[in-house]
Amino acid sequence: MRRLLRRGPLENLAALLIGLGVVMLMQPYSLWLYGWSFAVILTGTIMFVLVSHFPD
Repeated sequence: MRRLLRRGPLENLAALLIGLGVVMLMQPYSLWLYGWSFAVILTGTIMFVLVSHFPD
């Protein structure tokens, strides 16, 4: 369990979520993706802030 709560991999996952949300926001094809983009960016941002307090 301790291995799963490490800072590095979870920070990478949070950054990936933020990037995915930005791509969802900028694509012109799907209104559903556009509608969920803010929630994905917000989730990634909150996750990044929380994970940045984990030990290395």
